Amino acid sequence: MKTAALALRIFITLVVAAGAVVAGVLLWQYYIDSPWTRDARVAAEIVQVAPDVSGLVTELHVTNNQLVKKGDVLFVIDLDRFKLAIQRDQAALDNQQAQADQLEADAERRAKLGLNAISVEAKQQAESAAEAARAAVEQAQAALDTAKLDLERATVRSPVNGFVSSLILRQGDYATAGKQVMAMVDADSFHVRGYFEETKIPRIHPGDKVEIRLMGMSAPLQGHVLSIDRAIADREIALNSIYQIVDVNPTFSWVRLAQRIPVRIAIDSMPDGVLLASGMTATVEVMPAATAPAK
Repeated sequence: MKTAALALRIFITLVVAAGAVVAGVLLWQYYIDSPWTRDARVAAEIVQVAPDVSGLVTELHVTNNQLVKKGDVLFVIDLDRFKLAIQRDQAALDNQQAQADQLEADAERRAKLGLNAISVEAKQQAESAAEAARAAVEQAQAALDTAKLDLERATVRSPVNGFVSSLILRQGDYATAGKQVMAMVDADSFHVRGYFEETKIPRIHPGDKVEIRLMGMSAPLQGHVLSIDRAIADREIALNSIYQIVDVNPTFSWVRLAQRIPVRIAIDSMPDGVLLASGMTATVEVMPAATAPAK
């Protein structure tokens, strides 16, 4: 009996030890080989909003973090000035058109006269004057079209569906053409960027299903791999500005660490009430096609 009990205890001990070894190996393979990472971030495309014309801001229609739709009015720059510019350019066009009509009529009359009544040089001068007048009309028309475009661009609209961010503009400010006054977070562009060790990249393919877990949220999000970046910065190389040649820094480390490659992940579905903000931390696990759950 004692021998049997001892043998049973030894057997149980061996089974537990073997199980621990197997569990350790599986955990090691999971952490080392499985395509997952805690180094992931929620990201979105940011549109820098800057007016195309300069002037006083007479209307401001949005507030910071407000959700707007594509085409909604963000702010309006002094319209009166641009309306006056249209009137001025319209008058200039009318004046040029009247002069062109007169010169073209003169050129037609002189073209009908014989050489006994007018010289060839005079005919050519009349034709040249009419042609220059027509060019002046086209120039005036272009100026008028530009003034109309400026009036249209004085009303700045949202280029995307998204959230107003970094709003530094106030009604009464002077907006300068080309200078950013706010940013728009594109609500249709939210995605996740996972940074995977290069040893795991061979197990990741576009289209693979991905489980996304945001920090502080228990319910996972579902997504799929969109693409894998094809370049990262090489911190060991500096460009010699004098000779335009590569300057390679010497490396003395014995252990070479795996580089992290960015992988872009689309968000396919997420639970109701989840608030996404660019920069959020996430853990992502890529499920190869062979292990991904069936739809």
